[in-house]
Amino acid sequence: MSAPNTSGGSWVGRTATDVAAAVRSGAVSARQVTDEHLAAIEAGDGDIHAFNLVTADAARAAADAVDRQVADGTDPGPLAGVPVALKDNLCTRGVPTTCSSRMLEGWEPPYDATVVHLLARAGAVALGKTNLDEFAMGSSTENSAFGPTRNPRDLSRVPGGSSGGSAAAVAADFAPVALGSDTGGSIRQPAALCGVVGLKPTYGLVSRYGLVAFASSLDQIGPMTRTVADTAVVLDVIAGHDPADSTSIPEKLPSYAAAVGNGVAGLRVGLVTELNADGIADDVAARVRAAAEALAAAGAEVVEVSVPAVTYGLSAYYLIAPAEASSNLARYDGVRFGLRVDAPTTAEMMTATRTAGFGPEVKRRIMLGTYALSAGYYDAYYGKAQRVRTLIARDFAAAYESVDVLLSPTSPTTAFAFGAKADPLAMYLNDVCTIPSNLAGHPAISVPFGTGDDGLPVGVQLMAPAMGEPVLLATAAVLEHAAPIVNTDPTLAGGQ
Repeated sequence: MSAPNTSGGSWVGRTATDVAAAVRSGAVSARQVTDEHLAAIEAGDGDIHAFNLVTADAARAAADAVDRQVADGTDPGPLAGVPVALKDNLCTRGVPTTCSSRMLEGWEPPYDATVVHLLARAGAVALGKTNLDEFAMGSSTENSAFGPTRNPRDLSRVPGGSSGGSAAAVAADFAPVALGSDTGGSIRQPAALCGVVGLKPTYGLVSRYGLVAFASSLDQIGPMTRTVADTAVVLDVIAGHDPADSTSIPEKLPSYAAAVGNGVAGLRVGLVTELNADGIADDVAARVRAAAEALAAAGAEVVEVSVPAVTYGLSAYYLIAPAEASSNLARYDGVRFGLRVDAPTTAEMMTATRTAGFGPEVKRRIMLGTYALSAGYYDAYYGKAQRVRTLIARDFAAAYESVDVLLSPTSPTTAFAFGAKADPLAMYLNDVCTIPSNLAGHPAISVPFGTGDDGLPVGVQLMAPAMGEPVLLATAAVLEHAAPIVNTDPTLAGGQ
């Protein structure tokens, strides 16, 4: 467990909870906190490239507004003055939202995503938009049209993806909070590789309104922070029913921050056999075993559990997600918005636009999805994948009849070198542990738990049934407390 850096009185490296409390009490101004984080970005992001765009003027204006509220005796909200980094697939009114694609380069949405609005209403200060794999398709942030993001723990390694910029921003102390999106592990996997906390909430718990769609039945927005307590506070802000999202859950929600300290006494934790098998690096598997022992020492009963259908998760996902992507990305045709490459005919214009606007990985997935949905193959591929998805949900439900929480690795390895997984299948295998929760719609969280043999962070994954965030966060907090203390100072990153 890493302690926040509070040396020299700087607010860079402090937790969101500490920042908000200090700003609300008047102990520090939101403007000072914002200026210090903007200075950190200016000094360090040239090497890392966590951000596609830093909105310094707008951030200072938002911080000043928070300070005026404090001066007037008005509570700015639970995230008062907290700097936040936003993944560049979340619509922000009047601010370029590119999805790290040439297709949307320079496009400025006319509205805010619901989560962006909720963060602002809670007093948070948005610093800018973070880099990602183009249209959130990737596991390394190497697929961005604007260049890769580097891992702050070792600049020769990837930060994971697709929310690599968000994970790197938190790991590099550029912001205590970032938002990412998770379709098959895109919050949890980069969180694991960068050594931060990353939560994928229950599908429908957080509004997707204003999230540029990749695969609509799988996408979910969630927080990335340095601590489980911060994650819970952010979830309290962004979770809740939104009439603008037809899949939004209308239930009354508990306080997630209040659940963090509940502990694990009496809980049953299942170590998923299929996700702790071949393909998981020995050093990662060792950290998962140590996490299981830590939970047992804290009062939980740890048992091995089988969820057989998860072994088919990767195959099902790479039919369902590309199929939905093929449909969602059909709107980028050079007619309504985004890039347009002129040509003599409409068909030639569309072809030229999509050829120039999309990168290789996006084109690959569009082709995979179009093939899976084509006449004569729909039942054999897409239809069968959906049936497998149902089997995965049933097997999870059976497992949760005997345990409260499931435990597995988040990623099969620690952060890998740039170019090490150029083969698409090798890259897709990075998501083998995270994809099943997306297919089932269940919540899952990655918690840093020591390092691998190379000294780089290892994340362990906890999973719970739908709406199981309270028990998930309570268990994660116990793991966080038991985690080995490691040096996570980004200024000591290797590979420079």
